[in-house]
Amino acid sequence: MLDHTLRAYKDDLLRPIAQQLRRTSPNTITVLALTIGLAAAGAAALQWYGVALVFWLLNRVLDGLDGMVARTHARQSDFGGYLDIVLDFVVYAAVPIGLYWGNQSSANALALIGLLSSFYVNAASWIYLSAILEKRAAGAHARGELTTVTMPRGLVGGAETILFYSVFLLWPDGLIWLFVAMTIMVLIGVVMRLHWARRNLG
Repeated sequence: MLDHTLRAYKDDLLRPIAQQLRRTSPNTITVLALTIGLAAAGAAALQWYGVALVFWLLNRVLDGLDGMVARTHARQSDFGGYLDIVLDFVVYAAVPIGLYWGNQSSANALALIGLLSSFYVNAASWIYLSAILEKRAAGAHARGELTTVTMPRGLVGGAETILFYSVFLLWPDGLIWLFVAMTIMVLIGVVMRLHWARRNLG
């Protein structure tokens, strides 16, 4: 929801760094982001929440940096965009699982199942819609977007995910309520996309 508003600020922050990385492959940065993201999940499982938070935020910086490096040095590729989103999904699943591992309870298990299930439904809701829009020549290129494919908006986007996961790590004792809150917001986003698709796809 906030991604479009914050993108310009993010790009302004990352562009000077990207300009210094002309010899670095964007895909290398993507894989490094995965490694750091999995380290965040591992630290969360060990209840090293401060360390996990640092790794999580570093993962998000690297996730933005790979695309900026690709655009700055004309090294964009469809494979790079595909790799980026696949590895993002790995990290998005791993961090909540790590948090649960460090705070195991029946209630947290149910909340985790709900959260990951909402991610599954959410992914289907935007990935298939994105494919339809690209098929209709109404995707990223037509909209002037910088991503490989268009990413139809929901209530929870990249910025909201950063915020939610950061709060997960800052307040692990409230995990069940935080998981439930994010699940509800993600599913509201799914309904929003369905409503938009019903009105615009015919």
